[in-house]
Amino acid sequence: MILVCGEALIDLFVETGRPAPGRGGLPALAVAGGSPFNLAIGLRRLGADSAFLAGLSSDAFGRMLADRLAAEGVDLTVAKESARPTPLAIVSTGADGHPAYSFHAAACAHADLGVADLPAALPERVRAIAMGSFSLVAEPVGTAYAALAAREARRRVISLDPNLRLGLIPDLHRWHARFGELAAHADIVKLSDEDLRAAYGAEADEGEIARGWLAAGVALVVVTAGSDGARAYQAGGTLAVPGREVAVIDTVGAGDTFHAALLARLDRDGRLSRDALLSLEPGLLRDILSEAVAAASLTCTRLGADLPTRDDLLSALA
Repeated sequence: MILVCGEALIDLFVETGRPAPGRGGLPALAVAGGSPFNLAIGLRRLGADSAFLAGLSSDAFGRMLADRLAAEGVDLTVAKESARPTPLAIVSTGADGHPAYSFHAAACAHADLGVADLPAALPERVRAIAMGSFSLVAEPVGTAYAALAAREARRRVISLDPNLRLGLIPDLHRWHARFGELAAHADIVKLSDEDLRAAYGAEADEGEIARGWLAAGVALVVVTAGSDGARAYQAGGTLAVPGREVAVIDTVGAGDTFHAALLARLDRDGRLSRDALLSLEPGLLRDILSEAVAAASLTCTRLGADLPTRDDLLSALA
């Protein structure tokens, strides 16, 4: 089992150019979302068992999120029911036709998880813990996740995906401090080239940053690059795999799909351990990354974060 830590939220798509008739309001569509939420579902669809450790609201949106996770087979035993509201991401279309985002996440359910809410011990079948997104710097949940990472480091694989959204990070210095704390315990760091630029600037040296994480103890760093595929960094060197040419509808959930496919394949191959990660030979790693790229490309051909199943992926690889 892979334990996923982070937020579940609602993407509220508002049609600003079409007022609701007779009421003076705006039509809207509520869609379940959040990078860790997508990851937990993506793992299940690809054949890996997953559990979700986060705060889920008892409001209507929170029940919708919990029902969706349960329907996909995600274990919610360690999730916490919270009286706080569900975080919202409001998505509207500007005059230029591009989406505009506003976030409502202060004092919401995702942050309502403290150290005291952590399970006293994780079942032996939990082989890995995946953490990510803006919950890492929300409080008290960020401190709880950091404590869990410190407690479980080198006992279970810890995989980080920053999924950095600067609009939700009021203090980037604080983010750097927390991510550095977590990276010291991590075995895998998976991030996009957009995450890297947002965190370290447009002129950041990707290789130098990756090698810094490796020197700190990370076994594998993977940088996704959209249509250009992905690059991996290990102590023994670097390799790259190309992207796949597909008809892109949107890229929502593509990074989460890549992360899910990476972890699911490692789990399926019996290589979801620190020793196995440190000894991954380049040929096998190239094959694993190519599979993750293929999975992510499938999500890009669908509207919204509709992650592929194992059968979908096998068909694409064939």
